[in-house]
Amino acid sequence: MSAKNRIPLSGPREALQSPFAGLSIPDLPEGILIEEKKPRQSPGRVILRKEKAHRGGKPVVVVSGFHTGISEQEIERLASGVRKQLGCGGTVRDREIEFQGDNPAAVRKVLQSAGFRVDGI
Repeated sequence: MSAKNRIPLSGPREALQSPFAGLSIPDLPEGILIEEKKPRQSPGRVILRKEKAHRGGKPVVVVSGFHTGISEQEIERLASGVRKQLGCGGTVRDREIEFQGDNPAAVRKVLQSAGFRVDGI
């Protein structure tokens, strides 16, 4: 190769690292800082089970096994949202959610869409 086809590699290291290092534009506004989003952590695993005992023979789907980092208020909010989506009744007792009716597949689907790993029925 001839000398005129070569790119000169000698010079300040900063200029080699950034092609815009020597660029100067007056009255250029500051850039917008973009905050990096933390990866969303999974809220954990829950267990579904179906019960009829002590309820007059009426089935309920019980969601249990919430991670200790999930507060009572968050469990209550989750229960309220699932009840609205499914159009059913239910309650929260001792960190467990009881949904009225025999529809564990629908409960599983809603909990999985909320990010939970669902085990059980």
